[in-house]
Amino acid sequence: MNSTPAHKPRPMVDLIVSVILPSFILMKLSGEDKLGVSGGLILALAFPLGWGLFELVKYRKFNFIALLGLVSVLLTGSIGLFELDNKWLAIKEAAIPAVIGLAVLVSTFTPYPLVRALLFNAAIMDVEVIQKKLEENNSVAAFEDKLMKATYFVAGSFAFSATMNYILAKWIVTSPAGTAAFNEELGQMTLYSYPMIAIPSMVMMMAIFYYLWRSIHKATGLKLEDLMVKK
Repeated sequence: MNSTPAHKPRPMVDLIVSVILPSFILMKLSGEDKLGVSGGLILALAFPLGWGLFELVKYRKFNFIALLGLVSVLLTGSIGLFELDNKWLAIKEAAIPAVIGLAVLVSTFTPYPLVRALLFNAAIMDVEVIQKKLEENNSVAAFEDKLMKATYFVAGSFAFSATMNYILAKWIVTSPAGTAAFNEELGQMTLYSYPMIAIPSMVMMMAIFYYLWRSIHKATGLKLEDLMVKK
């Protein structure tokens, strides 16, 4: 019997712990009269790092995206604590989504395409029913073509995220690492990244999911309620 609890998405908690609290600490508590530069940075990074580790340990499920998130936090902390040139921050901000986008593309040459795990998987859709209908309608090849296009769209959304991350980091974070100004700008960047990058990327993913659903509907004739896994 598996005693590991099922993971339930908690977007508001994720937003508060990973974005709002760290941003507040970096912008308001990094002065020498409060936590100091290093203290503020360490405390701010402790929230997303601790939350990510808690989720990984509690639900015992390897998550490639979560792992990249933890690596991102550790790299950000290293740049600030070791006072590296802040150009590395912009490179790091762009590198994480770029790696994911590249992984999505490369995975299409393997037996386990990531787009299937992200959009077309048995946890979300009734894959067996869909596959059966595709075969009945001789639409397997046409659907695979649509799935490949969806893969390019997903990779494109990560390319957008990488580009915007780089631009935002270069635009906002201009002070030397290891200073209170650097911490404050890092907090501003974290805060602005949500409406400027995270929400548009989320809208893109929803649009891609809709495109995939429409493609399945046209190829199988199944309605949305027939496609989704019955809870």
